[in-house]
Amino acid sequence: MIDRLIMSQKIRIKLKSYDHNLVDKSAEKIVKTVKTTGAVVSGPIPLPTHKRIFTVLSSTFVNKKSRDQYQLSSYKRLIDIYSSTAKTIDALMKLELPSGVEVEIKV
Repeated sequence: MIDRLIMSQKIRIKLKSYDHNLVDKSAEKIVKTVKTTGAVVSGPIPLPTHKRIFTVLSSTFVNKKSRDQYQLSSYKRLIDIYSSTAKTIDALMKLELPSGVEVEIKV
């Protein structure tokens, strides 16, 4: 009965990082391991990049016109896995991803 529940459910994996190379390599690694187990993969789908821009005054007291701007971009990817088996879930649990990537798994 448990195998039937696992096979009928969809697994959604969200990857998030500040480095786009890490996100792409991690998504490629996940897709490769899932395809070897025989599951159907949709993705990786790139989600919009979130950019945070900070403006800092260069001088503390005078010269308001001299400012520095910094940007922090976060990149996201979405992967859907259909018709997964217990072998697929075991392969995902054993997978090692870089430390700069945040992984969120929804079943």
